[in-house]
Amino acid sequence: MSISRRTVLAVAAGATATAASPAQAAQTSGERVPASDTRTLEAAADYAVEKLRAVAPGVSAFPIGTKFEKWVFSKDGDWVGGFWPGTLWMAYLRSGDDVFRRLALDSARRLAPRRYDTTTHDLGFLFCPSWVTAWRLTGDDTWSAGAVQAADSLIKRYNPRGRFIRAWGALDDPQNAGRVIMDTMMNLDLLAFAGRRTGDEKYLGVAVEHAKTAQRYFPRPDGSTPHVFDFDPATGAPIGPNTVQGYSPSSCWSRGQAWGIYGFTTMYRRTGHQPFLSTARRLADYATGVLTPDHVPVWDYRAPQQPHDIKDASAGAVMACGLLDLSAATGSAEYRRIALRILTALSETCLTTRSTRAEAIVARCTRNRPAEDGIEVSLPYADYYLLEGILRVLQPQDVDRAIDLSTTATATSTATEINR
Repeated sequence: MSISRRTVLAVAAGATATAASPAQAAQTSGERVPASDTRTLEAAADYAVEKLRAVAPGVSAFPIGTKFEKWVFSKDGDWVGGFWPGTLWMAYLRSGDDVFRRLALDSARRLAPRRYDTTTHDLGFLFCPSWVTAWRLTGDDTWSAGAVQAADSLIKRYNPRGRFIRAWGALDDPQNAGRVIMDTMMNLDLLAFAGRRTGDEKYLGVAVEHAKTAQRYFPRPDGSTPHVFDFDPATGAPIGPNTVQGYSPSSCWSRGQAWGIYGFTTMYRRTGHQPFLSTARRLADYATGVLTPDHVPVWDYRAPQQPHDIKDASAGAVMACGLLDLSAATGSAEYRRIALRILTALSETCLTTRSTRAEAIVARCTRNRPAEDGIEVSLPYADYYLLEGILRVLQPQDVDRAIDLSTTATATSTATEINR
């Protein structure tokens, strides 16, 4: 693996620098939340808790989406299994009800076999909201050890020639061997966690190298991004942009853009590396600039029918969390203001409050528009990130206990060494 020890040690130094508390970050990144917004967010959070109180006791697998407003389930969790226990953890933080704590732990345990899954990059999605949060809230090292094992599985997907983590396919499957997708930025925090828990530099080293590759090839001059970038897996040479869930290789899939905003900001928080923060800002500035007046993203910002196209509320929920993170990291009140507007818009126009049969919290989501798969449905990650975003605003100290909102101080030495 071509990652220098000096680079990783410098990054680790940045990650252990003095951190700002969530309360301090909120004070420096924006004004007090308007009373009307607070009421809207409080009502949405309480609606979510009551919906989960009614639905969760009957759930014994992992919701992956809805059909006719009822959850469809996967036994092994597919790529979204971590979001159900994660949502239950958010409900626990909101309510203090130990029923949610028990249900979250029971659900997380069902993911145990996936620790050894080397066929997917989605291990961060699977284990950060579930096992990492379980460890942070219980202190039981069984959970952190399992998350580290998942990180061991994830780094096996690293291609040192191209310096990227391949997204899809078994390790011995040549199909998609050079395919990199923006979503992987959100899985890198599992590696950062494993590095902190073990003291082993290899985990953060892989995360940094992948993020630097994505930073180099994904953003366009205007800050938009494709869903996919392909490489020659044998040589690591770049081939070019592509897409699976976006309209075209030259379009901008809104949820992918949101993954990038949140993921690059997280990598900045874990390393203090300024170029990651600059990339997050470029992506955020593009996405906030093309938001429609209703503040609910269309599924692809460059599809021919936009801005009069179908929506993806899940992209809005992810984007709001990323913008809150970015506001805390930069001190920008504007990012926080837009995040609040997105969260209130989702709470006012995208909840399932008008349906008596709906089992999810958030409606108006789009899973995969090109495949005509999941149009105007509910998705588990929309529920999770909406609750995470709302509680970041209403209860930041509690969310910090669950997912670590600390922002590293910028270390000049880190930026210098990582660029070498």
